[in-house]
Amino acid sequence: MSTSKTNAMRILDKENIAYEIIEYDNKDGKIHGNAVAAKINKPPEMVFKTLVTQNKHNLFIFVIPVGAELDLKKAAKAAGEKKLDMLPVNELQKWTGYIRGGCSPIGMKKLYPTFIDEEAMLLETMIVSAGKIGMQVELAPQDLVAVTQANFTPLVHQ
Repeated sequence: MSTSKTNAMRILDKENIAYEIIEYDNKDGKIHGNAVAAKINKPPEMVFKTLVTQNKHNLFIFVIPVGAELDLKKAAKAAGEKKLDMLPVNELQKWTGYIRGGCSPIGMKKLYPTFIDEEAMLLETMIVSAGKIGMQVELAPQDLVAVTQANFTPLVHQ
């Protein structure tokens, strides 16, 4: 597999943040979060997906466990907004620079307001996309907060 640096990894390097690269085979097309967790042999509670929402004026980024579902009411409350909608997948690359299945909370075109589900605070390390399908990074939740200027908050349906 290739180990060329992604934009997310370059940013982590620049900020002197420790991380591990985890690669997986994506030739079968199974790139959803639970499949990725199984392929990298990690519990789904450790593997997080990056979701992009929008309102009329702004984008907001939410990082939640792969097995969970984003509660849009909790997300809107966290963002201080009345209502948020999921960004259409066909607009993802235009606004973030990333594609579905390879969307990292680190290194988007702009630093959007970012929120991480509070469950991540309980973990020693968490895993997020490295910004490329087939590649993940494992890092401390506090380091992800530092590099994305994120906040921990409740975000998922219970």
